[in-house]
Amino acid sequence: MCCKSKFLRLISFAAVLLLLASAPVFSADSQLITKGSTTEKLVALTFDDGDDGKNITPILDILSKNNIKATFFVTGRAAEHHPDLIKKIDQQGHIIGNHSYSHPDFTKITAAKMTEELSKVDNIIKNITGKSTKPYFRPPFGAYNATVLKAVGAAGYTKTIYWTIDTIDWRGDSVTDITNRVIKNIRPGAIVLMHTGSGAKNTVAALPGIISNLKSQGYRFVTLNQLLGAMQQTTYVVKAGDTLYGIAGRYGVTVTQIANANNITNVNLIRVGQVLIIPGTGTAPQPTPQPGTQVRYTVKSGDTLSAIARKYGVTVTQIANANNITNVNLIRVGQVLIIPGTGTAPQPTPQPGTQVRYTVKSGDTLSAIARRYGVSVTRIATANNITNVNLIYVNQVLVIPQ
Repeated sequence: MCCKSKFLRLISFAAVLLLLASAPVFSADSQLITKGSTTEKLVALTFDDGDDGKNITPILDILSKNNIKATFFVTGRAAEHHPDLIKKIDQQGHIIGNHSYSHPDFTKITAAKMTEELSKVDNIIKNITGKSTKPYFRPPFGAYNATVLKAVGAAGYTKTIYWTIDTIDWRGDSVTDITNRVIKNIRPGAIVLMHTGSGAKNTVAALPGIISNLKSQGYRFVTLNQLLGAMQQTTYVVKAGDTLYGIAGRYGVTVTQIANANNITNVNLIRVGQVLIIPGTGTAPQPTPQPGTQVRYTVKSGDTLSAIARKYGVTVTQIANANNITNVNLIRVGQVLIIPGTGTAPQPTPQPGTQVRYTVKSGDTLSAIARRYGVSVTRIATANNITNVNLIYVNQVLVIPQ
């Protein structure tokens, strides 16, 4: 009887392991972006390079003359057709995103085919520039749906870039028509869509006038990295006791992003003194204030409490409580905020029995959620039995440990 009982327990344990091994794996959907969330007069010029790239050289010349950095979405076939021009785009400091390999309608192909299309382009661009096209993807024909965003997000493209203004230059419209579409529809954070191919025969002629007009209105031209709050790459030297999870949380990126940027195959193996490239950021993490000091922050144009809270590794609620803010969506430029946890009285500990829950939204990462609540990624993972901290899904309800 005893042996039979042990045998049954072993069978049950094996069944549980089998279920865990076969459980579906989820990742956050790609975030659809149509404009930057800012009140500053910023505009991002984007160019789709889908075929012959005839106008790339004159476009680059105009951008260089005006000291403007833009973002180019390139197909695999285009990159194979003119690799030297793709290298020139990168060498001049512009961003390169993924526009698929063969320009199919992603709403009409399988998730596996989407992944294949994205991967082929990324490998081609890496061979030319040494850089990945992640995290930016622009859907061919602008076609997307929930299935597309899910598959693209799972492939590592966390940002699906649409547009605010479509110049429709690809059909050969006049300089006046192209220019008017931009000028009449411009707004802070706008993403402008143009093309580099021979079909867009008047884009080169229209571009200088568009730039001049927008500059006269006070607009500043930025890349998607700058528009969306990400900076250029920085580096970090591994110290004793560091883990990739800790470093990722410190800089607000994912473990996978750091691993990909540094060709790390085992995320548990890093060495003291190793220099890591931190993708998607250009500022050092906020230093930990010394006990007894107090940090104050002056609100700037385009700031939100959420962004300020992330910058200092505290929660929106903590800042609101420390500054008697009743509406977290209402702050004003020039307002001086006390940043709690940096010399102010400690925040009250939640009473036993209370529990905070958070529902995952499109574009979320565990690192960002952890920063929002002032806890570590490991603690959230442990509280929710998450074995892969890079795999969460939209609408997943997480328990936030206190």
